[in-house]
Amino acid sequence: MNLRAATAGRMLAVLFSACSIWASASFAGTPAGMPSLAGSWTLVAADVQHPDGTRASDFGAHPKGLLLIDGQGRYSLQIFKSERSAFRSPDKSKGTPEEFAAAVMGSSTHFGTISVDRDRGLLVFHIQGASFPNWEGQDQARQYELKDNVLSYRVPPRPNGDVPISVWRRIDPMQSK
Repeated sequence: MNLRAATAGRMLAVLFSACSIWASASFAGTPAGMPSLAGSWTLVAADVQHPDGTRASDFGAHPKGLLLIDGQGRYSLQIFKSERSAFRSPDKSKGTPEEFAAAVMGSSTHFGTISVDRDRGLLVFHIQGASFPNWEGQDQARQYELKDNVLSYRVPPRPNGDVPISVWRRIDPMQSK
């Protein structure tokens, strides 16, 4: 191997390493040294703030949820009301209108890609699929805060003025590096 080929090989290796580091650090606008959102998150709270300033549970007393974000910014999010009743029939297609309504209103799920605008404090969900089909294809921005492996964000107000607030705790704190 000649010197020129060896040097070119080392330069390519350095360039590849730099690109890999840049790609992993820049997912969702994450500057080097800032914690990444990549990882697994468990739901701590799914609340709603009413126009009068009071706050209440939006998905029952003990909501369940999981938010998964990979290193390339793909995400999957599920929130469920823990007090959902089982359908009377073991056949999902034989549910009653009331059972279907409770199942839909007792859950919120969507997936797609996620990005962060740290300067404006925005987390943006680029929704590809959702349990509420009207969201599909939308970009939804939320004001967020990330502190001590706890991610919280505020959803834009509903037509009645209620503001949903989601709080997630990182399951795998080693991912925050």
